[in-house]
Amino acid sequence: MRRLQLLTTAALGAAICTPVGAQEQTALPEVVVTAARLPAIQHQTPGARVIDRDAIDRRGARFAADILSDVPGVSVARSGAFGGVAQARIRGAGPGKTLVLVDGVPVNDPSEVNGAFDLGGFDLSDVERVEVLSGPQSSLWGSDAIGGVIAFTTRAPRGLSAEVEAGSFETVRGRVSAGFAEGRRALGLTVSGLRSDGIPAAEARDGNPERDGLESATVNLRGRWAALDGGLRWSKLDAERDGYPPPAFALSDTDERQKTDSLSAFVRLRGRAAALDHQLMLAGSGLERETVSPFMPDRYEGERRLLRWQADGRALAETLSYAVGAEREETSGSLSTGEEAGLATTSAFALGRLQVTERLSLSAALRHDATDDFGGETTGRASAAWAVGGGLVLSGAYGTGFKAPSISQAVCDFCFSSQPFPRLKPETAEGAELALGWRAPDGRVEARATAYRLTVKDQIAYRFDPVTFDSFYENIARARTDGVELEGRARLAAGWDVTAAYAWTDAVDASTGERLLRVPEHAGSATLGWTGARLRAALTVRAEGDQDDFGGVREGFVTAALNAGWDLNERVEVFARVENLSDQRHQQVLGYGEPGRSGYLGLRLRY
Repeated sequence: MRRLQLLTTAALGAAICTPVGAQEQTALPEVVVTAARLPAIQHQTPGARVIDRDAIDRRGARFAADILSDVPGVSVARSGAFGGVAQARIRGAGPGKTLVLVDGVPVNDPSEVNGAFDLGGFDLSDVERVEVLSGPQSSLWGSDAIGGVIAFTTRAPRGLSAEVEAGSFETVRGRVSAGFAEGRRALGLTVSGLRSDGIPAAEARDGNPERDGLESATVNLRGRWAALDGGLRWSKLDAERDGYPPPAFALSDTDERQKTDSLSAFVRLRGRAAALDHQLMLAGSGLERETVSPFMPDRYEGERRLLRWQADGRALAETLSYAVGAEREETSGSLSTGEEAGLATTSAFALGRLQVTERLSLSAALRHDATDDFGGETTGRASAAWAVGGGLVLSGAYGTGFKAPSISQAVCDFCFSSQPFPRLKPETAEGAELALGWRAPDGRVEARATAYRLTVKDQIAYRFDPVTFDSFYENIARARTDGVELEGRARLAAGWDVTAAYAWTDAVDASTGERLLRVPEHAGSATLGWTGARLRAALTVRAEGDQDDFGGVREGFVTAALNAGWDLNERVEVFARVENLSDQRHQQVLGYGEPGRSGYLGLRLRY
């Protein structure tokens, strides 16, 4: 029944992608992908998606986990609605195989067992756009990009703006932004925060009625002076959560809370020499994570330091654009023993794009990463886009990826054995995809269908022997994902517009044939929007099929959300949103209930 609901929703989303009426409408803009290092047109770039600020506001998304689930092929598992740990899996690859960037700075947590990033409390108030590159991207970004990349670009505010919102579960949210840009100088500051008491007993959907509240704050500072620019982003999250207390070690209400402080910063110098545009970036990120618990308290810290040089150029009568560069990254992280360990990698890369004809473009990238502890690895990616005619674009890509063991895996943290631990080697991946896109002659409708296969070899797994009680990491697993991704958007008549996406993801452990955990086979979303002179609204329906989870199967669900705004004048907007319109009882992660129907009202000011 749930699968029928899901397929019906996807079919309706596809049906409304066909424009009706004959009124003149503006064309959809060409979307440029910047996370590809060489800026590229999205519909000519396999596996690339862009979510801009307008889409974030129309969706009413507050945290990254709220909107990434709308991207086909991306599954987000969030253990708790308010600040619960949320990790992304792109095309079935584990969460440690998704690299997260903030303004080009890698922010994955080196102290996390798999090196994954927690998206649960990542506030979107200061974010201008989100880009997702699916498939192996190690040739662009190195280790951790074996499954894909999520890149956040933060705002450089101009003028003064503010907003405040309040609603269900005693939730209050606010943001203030101020900035100026004048010739060679610019400076901007954004401060935001959110507080919620969590789901009350009457709304609890997981059998644990205690409220799990959340407090968060984010500060983002951006600046530019002549050829020098930089940014600093600090966030703090204090989230109450359920735990697994003894003696039953079953999920239940506890007094646990997790406090997280994170910081990312960069300074970049730009210049031109030898007919090349150069940029030199010094960047870093750090995280402190403390679990306050009467049963298992812990504290972890992780740091990344990065030095990156890149030079861009053009040749062959401007038909060839290319970039070369080098990086040095050093990471350190806490272990369960309280000690600290680290890893480091030195890298060199080159990439180029050749416009062979007006209709045919070819791209290629090559990168070598030399790790201090696990040898070197060379990865590559090649893609092509051919404008067949009639608005059709055929594109495809093949790429390889690798992921060095995380710090915890490298030193075998949480391991116990009387024998020497196995010597780990990096995980590797191969990914191939083929896409067919179409754009209407008037530019008001575009759609794309993608088929792909992703194979991860030598996947690192934690092994426990119930006989000897030995436990350790080893390269034993092999995963394979086959999938289809469908997406489209259209400007319709009379101010209406629609976007829709659907993904079929067949992710399995190739050594056992079992499905990978927390990756639904079917998922889709559709947003129907309307924009008038002063009023706008958007209805989003999202659905996921059943997914295997730790301890059982999490059932599929269909939810809907309504978001609307009304411009009182050019400086003042009133907005409102309703989440879970049908009051659907559902879970994103087995055992963790999501809120029922909830509403929020806000005010936005612009000067």
